[in-house]
Amino acid sequence: MAGITAGSLAVRLADGENDIDAAQSLRYRVFYEEMTAQPSDEMASSRRDFDRLDGYCDHLLVIDNDRAAGSDQVVGTYRLLRRSMAESHDGFYSPWEYNIDRILEQPGEILELGRSCVEAPYRNRATMTLLWRGIAAYVMHYEVPLMFGCASFEGTDPAAHALTLSYLYHYHLAPDEMRPVAQPEHFVTMNWLTKEEVNSRAAIRAVPPLIRGYLRLNGFVGDGAVIDRQWNSVDVSIVVKTDLVTRKYKDKLT
Repeated sequence: MAGITAGSLAVRLADGENDIDAAQSLRYRVFYEEMTAQPSDEMASSRRDFDRLDGYCDHLLVIDNDRAAGSDQVVGTYRLLRRSMAESHDGFYSPWEYNIDRILEQPGEILELGRSCVEAPYRNRATMTLLWRGIAAYVMHYEVPLMFGCASFEGTDPAAHALTLSYLYHYHLAPDEMRPVAQPEHFVTMNWLTKEEVNSRAAIRAVPPLIRGYLRLNGFVGDGAVIDRQWNSVDVSIVVKTDLVTRKYKDKLT
């Protein structure tokens, strides 16, 4: 990823425990202090967001080189988990919420995306473009044809998002052969309104920015939403074929 820069910002993979710690610190500040997720006692004590997957994932970082060296340089992050790493360790994150058997049946490498966050002053096109250029470089290097993960709506009341969930269900449902389905014990319908009742323009305006970014890459959603009370969110499953990602950013990588 050398050379993927924008002004003082650069993107790279975490290199060692200090970098991972910096990513976990950023995640804690965004998810638990700025947003309304509920940390465990251990997380609150350390002011770090962490779980068992962190040790065998790759962590994509956006660095601001104008900041003093150290953890404060990390202003954006994404967690990346390939099938080859998941199978040799403790698996993916998604199956807690979604049955991903159809994704696992896809040939070749697959990539789970998660824990995406950016520090507030850096939530702009330049930072997000750097993250996606980094992801594009990563999927090209590892020849990944399919990415997936979870994305969230704020709050735990799915009825508050009835319009947008219905829009995603009617217009962006993943093809059957690669469609995640919420686990039965977590399944909440997304089909609140008929297709004819959905105001698409209003729904698109209400789509959270991260999900909107996936849709711009021809992403799909799985069937069923999941209420995650720890994260104070209503989650949906995302599936993205990487061909459009690599086409969009390849000219900026070569």
